[in-house]
Amino acid sequence: MRLVTRGDALEKVTLAAHPAEPHFYLGFVGASLGQQELGIGSALLKAGLTACDKQGAIAYLESSNVENNPLYEQHGFEVIAEATLPDGGPTIWFMKRAAREGFSR
Repeated sequence: MRLVTRGDALEKVTLAAHPAEPHFYLGFVGASLGQQELGIGSALLKAGLTACDKQGAIAYLESSNVENNPLYEQHGFEVIAEATLPDGGPTIWFMKRAAREGFSR
């Protein structure tokens, strides 16, 4: 039951944090354990941001690991909010990158 409660809380806070304007949601960006620090996450992030830039769209993601936030910030993301889930749940950082119309990488 605790997982259901935490899942409900996660859904509420994430839906509330999504930008109201049209945006690309980069839901899962990362590399498997043992494959980190090889540039895989950066390559995935760049691919997603290229799609955003081609359409002049906002990019949005959620980070559950504060150690990843500097990578996202290097790619232009800013923390717009954060929330800690109840019952000892993790903190989530909600991050957005402004649209870059006509920008190419």
